[in-house]
Amino acid sequence: MTRHLSSFVFAAVFCAATLQAQQAAPQPAPPAAAQQPAATDQQGDANAPVIKLGVNEVNLIFTVTDKHGRYIPDLKQSDFALLDDRKAPSRVNAFHQQINLPLRVGIVIDASTSIRSRFQFEQQSATEFLLQIIKARSDRAFVMGFDVTPNLTQDWTNNIDGLETGINRLRPGGGTALFDAVYTACRDKLLDVSRGQEPVRKAIVLLSDGDDNQSRVHPDEAIKECQRAETIIYAISTNWTPSRGKGDEVLTQMAGDTGGKVFFPPSVEEVSNSFHEIEEELRSQYALTYTPADFKYDGTFRPIYLYCNDRRYMVRTRKGYFAPRP
Repeated sequence: MTRHLSSFVFAAVFCAATLQAQQAAPQPAPPAAAQQPAATDQQGDANAPVIKLGVNEVNLIFTVTDKHGRYIPDLKQSDFALLDDRKAPSRVNAFHQQINLPLRVGIVIDASTSIRSRFQFEQQSATEFLLQIIKARSDRAFVMGFDVTPNLTQDWTNNIDGLETGINRLRPGGGTALFDAVYTACRDKLLDVSRGQEPVRKAIVLLSDGDDNQSRVHPDEAIKECQRAETIIYAISTNWTPSRGKGDEVLTQMAGDTGGKVFFPPSVEEVSNSFHEIEEELRSQYALTYTPADFKYDGTFRPIYLYCNDRRYMVRTRKGYFAPRP
C-alpha cells in the first residue's frame, strides 16, 4: 500500500509540475478558447475569437468550493493537478477563470402523477430560472417532460417565450420513466453538440423525486450516456419528507457521476432557491482544455482525477469521458 501511495503522490506532483511549466512556457495559439464569439456576446467583446475544439482534446468544466460550499474564484492553472487515464496530459491548451462559454441546458421535468400537487410551483421556478440564465444570443435550452415516455415540448432555442410555453405545455399524469428521459435527452439533444465544434457548457436540470417504475434503460446506462454527451446533471429532489429515500440516492449518484450537484429543498416553495444556486454555479466555473497523453480513438471510458493543490478547496467535475471512436 505504501508503494502504491508513493507512486500516486509522485504522479500527482509530476502532473502539477507539468501544468506549472506549461503555464510559464510560451504557448502557440490554442485550438480552443473559452470565450464567446463577438457576434453572440452581449457584452460586446469585438476581439473574442471563434476557435474550434479539436477532436482529440478534452474541454473540462469544473467548480471549486471551500468546505462551506462557497465558490472560490481567481485560481490559476498552477493551482491544480490533473490525471487523465492515470497520466498527466501531454499539453494544456487553455485555462480560463469565471468562464462565459455558451450554455446548452436541458430542463427535464418529472410530469408523473406522483408530483401533481407541486407541479405548478416547479413550472414557475423553471421559467424564472430560464429568464435569468439564458442571456446571450449563443445560449440555448430545451424543455422535456416525462411520465411513462419523454415528451419534448420545446426544442433548442434562446427564445424565452418559447421556453416558457414549452414548460406550460407539460401536464402531470402516468408512471415515471426517469432513466429513459435522461438517456433520451443526452442521446438526442446533447450528444449532437459534439467534438470539433466551439466548446460549450452542457447541463441537464432535472426535477424529480428520483423514483422510477417504467424505464427500459438502466440507471448506469443513463449515466454513461450523460458522460458520452459530456453533460452535467443538476438534480432538484421533489421529495419533501425529512428522510432521504431510494429516489434521492439515485439523484445523488447521477449528479455525482457527472460532476453536478443534487439539491434537497425542504418545501415546494424553496425550489426556486435551488434554481438560483444552479444559476450561481453556472456563472462561477472554470474551464481547462487539454490534449490527453496516449489518446486512442477506441470508445473506451477514460477516468479523470482533478484536484486543487490547496487541500482546503474541493473540485467537482465529471469522473471521466468516453473517447470518440474512429
